[in-house]
Amino acid sequence: MDRFAQMEFFVMTAELGSLSRAADRLGLSSAAASRMLTALEDRLGVRLIERTTRRLWLTEAGRDYHQRCSALLTGMAEAETAASELSGLPRGTLRVTCSVSFALLHIVPWLHEFRLRYPELRVEIVAANRYPNFIEAGIDVAIRTREYESDSGITVQRLAQTRRVLAASPAYLARHGRPDSPDDLARHQLLVYSFASDPYVLQLERNGERRELPISAAFESNEGQVICAAGRSGMGIVIQPLYLIHDDIVAGRLATVLEDWRLPPLTINLAYQSRRHLPAKIRAFADAMREYVRSSNLEARWNAVYGS
Repeated sequence: MDRFAQMEFFVMTAELGSLSRAADRLGLSSAAASRMLTALEDRLGVRLIERTTRRLWLTEAGRDYHQRCSALLTGMAEAETAASELSGLPRGTLRVTCSVSFALLHIVPWLHEFRLRYPELRVEIVAANRYPNFIEAGIDVAIRTREYESDSGITVQRLAQTRRVLAASPAYLARHGRPDSPDDLARHQLLVYSFASDPYVLQLERNGERRELPISAAFESNEGQVICAAGRSGMGIVIQPLYLIHDDIVAGRLATVLEDWRLPPLTINLAYQSRRHLPAKIRAFADAMREYVRSSNLEARWNAVYGS
């Protein structure tokens, strides 16, 4: 068990890029984590990790050991999954990562019913608005808004596509007027989501005409709901996906502008580590998520067209 614990801790440290984050994930103190790493390196007789106060990186031996340990741990997880499938019920802990906004708007509303259906399954939401190119150790499912994953070991399943729109409160438009063309945005207050793939450039298209418009932010945040709240309060024009602001538009709290110009859409995906035997807990969550999107007719709502 000591060897397994050391191996699990090392793999998690390597994938999180942080000794302290791996320790937190496994419920260890920083001192215990350092002792475990030292004990592992002493047992193997080789340095696996180099670190300073600012960063951590794997040695050549560490990279090779990480690759072999990851394969071994994956094999063990698949063996346990195959065995537990005989019970037919998802159990254990399911860790899902997604943005704060998506969790609050599109997971929490049906999570209670999901838990009632699978009482032996504990769900943990790891809310994060920025995610690395791999799925972090300990995460079962990631919900992401991008077309592909650079890690070929990740399986991606499309959930839905959503339009992105420009919108502002009626009060703001009454004070500042509506922009009639993309060039008019230069005289408006723009509210920018700083974690967008290219937050300070708007890619706009209309009937085959394309515009690439550099913009500056009157206000910005790394949380979409903060941007939306600022827009509702009349601070300026938001640039947001409809999965966040459809209800605000329908309720009249926000109104779209430049509706004849289209921004690149976002694809919302489910992503998880590719495995021969998909754990029942992941399959159950993925099925529930797809059913929620289908039964709520979300893709149609998230691609609605409104009058400017």
